Parts: sequence; C-alpha cells; structure tokens
Amino acid sequence: MFRFLTAGESHGPCLTMVVEGLPAGMRVDKTIIDADLRRRQGGYGRGGRMKIEKDAVRFLSGVRHGKTLGSPITMQIENLDWVNWQERMSAEPVEATIEAVTRVRPGHADFSGAMKYGHSDLRNVIERSSSRETASRVAVGALCRQLLAQFDITIHSHVLSIVEVGYEKQRAMTHDAYPVEMWDAVEASPMRCADAELTERMIARIVQAKHAGDTCGGVFEVVAFGVPIGLGSFSQWDRRLSTRLAMAMMSIPSVKAMEIGAGFTASRTPGSQVHDVLRHDADGRWFHLTNNAGGIEGGITNGEPIVVRVGVKPIPTLAHPLPSIDLASGENVDESRYERSDVCVVPAAGVVGEAMMAIVLTEAMLEKFGGDSLEEMMRHRGRQ
Repeated sequence: MFRFLTAGESHGPCLTMVVEGLPAGMRVDKTIIDADLRRRQGGYGRGGRMKIEKDAVRFLSGVRHGKTLGSPITMQIENLDWVNWQERMSAEPVEATIEAVTRVRPGHADFSGAMKYGHSDLRNVIERSSSRETASRVAVGALCRQLLAQFDITIHSHVLSIVEVGYEKQRAMTHDAYPVEMWDAVEASPMRCADAELTERMIARIVQAKHAGDTCGGVFEVVAFGVPIGLGSFSQWDRRLSTRLAMAMMSIPSVKAMEIGAGFTASRTPGSQVHDVLRHDADGRWFHLTNNAGGIEGGITNGEPIVVRVGVKPIPTLAHPLPSIDLASGENVDESRYERSDVCVVPAAGVVGEAMMAIVLTEAMLEKFGGDSLEEMMRHRGRQ
C-alpha cells in the first residue's frame, strides 16, 4: 500500500515527509526533486518568502546509493527562515512574552481553525494551514514522478486564466493539442502560460491588483500523458480515479473548484456533442476522436490524456486588509492583519497540482501493477 505523511510548520525548523510503498530498486535523482521545488517557488506574483527559502530535499532513510530500498523513505526540507523565528516557534517553553495573533483574516483557516482546536493565538493555526506545506507534497510528487517515468507517464501544468484574463475558448484535450513546444513555452513563461501575449496581460492584471493592495486567483490545468487504460474502478465510490483526483486537487490550499475534461461545459452541452466516439485502428490501438471525458470514464482511465482544471481563489492575506474581528477582545475591527504574502499563487499552485496528480497515479499504478521491486512491477505491466 502506498501512502505518505507530511509534517512541519511554516516557520519551524524543517518540513518532513515519510513515503511508504514505493518499490525497491527505483533509481532516485535528487536534482529532479530540487528542480520541482524551485518550480513551485517561481511564477509572477510571489512574495518575499521565496527570496529567503532555497528549497532542497535531504534524504534521511529509504534510499541507498541512489536507489530505493523498499522501506519507508524520509525526506526533509530545511526552512531557512527558521533562524528568525526560533523564539516565537520554540518547541520548549520560553520566558519572553510572545505577542499573540488575534485578528482573523477573512477567507483563511484562522477562525475555523481556532474554533476547532480551541486556540487563542492564531499563530497555532497559521503555521500548519499555510501553503508552505505544499513544498512537502511537491517533493513527494517529484519522487512519484520518477516511478511514473519508468512507465512513460509524464505530467505537465499550465495557467489558463488570472481573474478575468485568460483563454477565450476551451482548449481541445486530445494528445495532439499539447505539442512538446507548448510545454517548453510554459516553462519559459513567468506565468506558466504558453501564450506570450496572454502572459503579459496576466502580469499586468497582477500588477494592477498589487497596486490596489489586492490579490488574484485563477485557473490552472494539469495534464497526464501515457496513462494506461484501466487505472481506478467503478466498483466502489472511493476507488474511482475521478474521486481520488478530486480529493487530491481540492486538498491544495486556496483551491475552490475542480473539473475533469469538459467539466461544467459538458453540463451545458447536448450528449451528442459531448461523448467521445471510440475507434480501433489497424495496429490494434484504441483511441477516441475527442477527449471531453478528460481521460476518465466510469472512474477508470481510458487511455487518453487525463485533463484536470482547477480553480484557485485569491489568497486571503491582503495588503489592504478587510474588516474583521479580534478574538481576544471579541470586538469588531476595521482591519484584519497583514502578514508577508504573495499577490498571486496560481502558477505555483499548478506545480502542486502536478505533484498531486503524480501521487494519485502512483497509488493507482501500484494497485494495478504492484510488486515489491521495480523489476517485478514492470513485469506485471508487461503482461497486461
């Protein structure tokens, strides 16, 4: 069984990840993980924290001489900003008086988290609910990506829109609609958008929001190629791959919406124009003429690219804070508080979306073709 846990606070000493269930004998390249961590830190609209942290992973267990052992893998990412927070985030009691954070930010986990856990200092909520935790998931996803690469499965993401600025029409979702050159352009774009003109308009929209003390949300798309037919199942609700992808994407901080394939557009379109016609060619290959299903039918992969679109709300930390409440006094206040933050996280959220796609597909691949070693797993895949 594949599973993973993450631990660590935003301004604590480090982030820690434990991954269990990957097969033995899988070659691990640390530079691939570090590269994805850097991609997560990029994108126009990021804040000052990204200038402090230089994320890189350190292996503490489960890997020897560049290959997995089959035992639990422990990874760690050091928080370089910890040096400035040692007293405020000390695990041991401190003599100094630490000022409590009591003004709630509308739209954040501040209020609900404080009510749930009985905290009077919102710092106890902020530190774990922070999107800093997603660096852990990107590291786990980059590790999973290396397993998927053994089976020629690749994953990409790109930004479709920032607030109201974006592509006017929904893109086609067949394999041919995503040429290699497109992903090269995405990686070169500060917005992770393949369209250069649209990139400039997105940047201008973020600048406008920044000058107004505001923040920007948007939509990103994650696409997985080379996924075999038959991952997931319709036999139980929680075994559907669509269910698992929805949970994975919705777990990303600030995500409020998710659709697979044509998604909401399909709900407004007659069935004759939605469903993907299946064909069989002379070489014995199954394929669909369109991919409105986004690569999943009945909760099972159908061999087409898996296409997921994810809606990200504007982050709730505003330079011009909204009215709120002070938990300590119970009084209404004219402004909540401002803490160093980003203006737009959509490009970075797409990289986190790639990681979550990789994690879900790894779990599904291990279920269908599992083995204790990579060699055994590849034998099982070859017999399909």
